[in-house]
Amino acid sequence: MLKIKLLLTATVAALLVGCCNNEKSSSNAVSFDDVIASRRSVRSYDSTKTISEAQVRELLTSAQQAPSWANQQPTKYYVAQSAAMIDSVKNYIGGNRRNVEGAPILIVSTFERGKSGFFNGNPANDLGDLWGAYDNGLANCYLILKARAMGFDTLIMGMRDSDALRRLFSIPENEAVTAVISLGYRSGEPRVPQHKNLDDIVKFF
Repeated sequence: MLKIKLLLTATVAALLVGCCNNEKSSSNAVSFDDVIASRRSVRSYDSTKTISEAQVRELLTSAQQAPSWANQQPTKYYVAQSAAMIDSVKNYIGGNRRNVEGAPILIVSTFERGKSGFFNGNPANDLGDLWGAYDNGLANCYLILKARAMGFDTLIMGMRDSDALRRLFSIPENEAVTAVISLGYRSGEPRVPQHKNLDDIVKFF
């Protein structure tokens, strides 16, 4: 009987500990609204912090979950993680070079032409390859939101030398180079930009 009582006591204690841990985990969870509210285009990074390849893989796995035209998944990523490659990429992003100092990862984002927005090799409507850019934007949106959920910060840069980046990463000619994305940890709190009033961008009918 004593053994049974001890066993029951131990079981209840284990359940209580599990419940407490679950409550703690839930209380520490970051909500989607918090991710959106805290995400910023960061232009100053903490050079003392690093990001592992495993963390980048987790991040890009989430980016793969973004929707795309007929599930074509046209987006491709080229990750600069070594100091030499990061320095090389910095040479091809114009004035943004100073904005990414200290960022441990730079990611080149591309999309395959002739996939999204096409049917049997022909444009399905007047937008054509713009659908590829649209799908690439969706994937990059997933990327930067997942990054923020993981505690990272990003900056999407459209100023880039696409020809030089194509040579550096051996990017195929059928891929359009859209942006370079920095990934790291903010070194301070960036300012909160002003946004338009909702009624300026929305019409209800």
